[in-house]
Amino acid sequence: MLTRRSVMAAVPAVLAAPHIAGAQQYRPEYKLSVVGNRPIPFAEGAFQWAELVTQRSQGRINVRVYPGSQLVGGDQTRELLAMRQGIIDMCVFSTINIAPQVREAGIFQLPFLMPDHRAFDALVNGEVGRDLMGVMDRRDVVGLAFGENGFREISNSRRAIRRPEDLRGLKIRFAAGAIFNDIYNGLGANPLQMSFADLQPALSTGAVDGQENPINLFLGFRMDTLAQRHLTVWNYVNDALIFGISKSVWGSFNAEDQALIRDCAREAAQNNIRLARAGLGGPGTDDASLQELRRRNVEVQVLDAAEKRVFAQALRPVYDRWSQTVGAELTRKAEAAIRAVA
Repeated sequence: MLTRRSVMAAVPAVLAAPHIAGAQQYRPEYKLSVVGNRPIPFAEGAFQWAELVTQRSQGRINVRVYPGSQLVGGDQTRELLAMRQGIIDMCVFSTINIAPQVREAGIFQLPFLMPDHRAFDALVNGEVGRDLMGVMDRRDVVGLAFGENGFREISNSRRAIRRPEDLRGLKIRFAAGAIFNDIYNGLGANPLQMSFADLQPALSTGAVDGQENPINLFLGFRMDTLAQRHLTVWNYVNDALIFGISKSVWGSFNAEDQALIRDCAREAAQNNIRLARAGLGGPGTDDASLQELRRRNVEVQVLDAAEKRVFAQALRPVYDRWSQTVGAELTRKAEAAIRAVA
């Protein structure tokens, strides 16, 4: 039986219900994982994305960055699985790190597919990029924007590299993906897979002779102090980044918040790309990074087109084999897109 007292007691609960329901839409924190840390452009993109979302939502969507892939014990190859398990909410993925689980992401690792940044842009902004985002969606990840880690160059402690035979016998670290094992075996090197967290001590102790990473990362982590005295600019692959969010987390936001998160991802990704290309002597930038390498007494070899073709020819069997794994149709689309901007 309803009484005045029971009705009045129910009023506060009824009035509070919309507020409670609305509050439950947001967690106290959304976890964003990224490899490395500031100041490298890869990590900078993640921090900027988190900061933009938190600021523009006025703190309603509080995003915290966990650098160094610390949510997966430093093993960046586990980030995709961790997102699907609910451990990670958002991530700036390296396509190299997810390619073992998402074979199509390996398109960016086909050796000497992309000669320059125009070729890279043609892939991420065209049909290849759209196809890859569709693949990510089927893996329970909503891809919001492409960023760039940069063209990966090779450094070592022993000698200059200008020809395939210069790599013979060198112990070269790679991050992930059997294709890199095949690439370096194909060039006569001794490839070793390890996480980025393990790379620096391995270089300092001589457990490996060299590594391949973008110049911005080489400079940011002072690899010149880790016996890396020789660096070759050969642009053999470029590591595309994907600013992604768990599909289940994405679905918890309304359309307005989704638009905010997407816009922030795209803005952060564009800033990331600009930073990744700075100082390399390309269109719209100076060669400050190359000059800084030389100032640190790093011997820099910049290969010309003819020298790159020699490496590409040596690696053609690897390219052909892995293009079938990536997908013959996706490879065809990539090659056509690159020809169109050559």
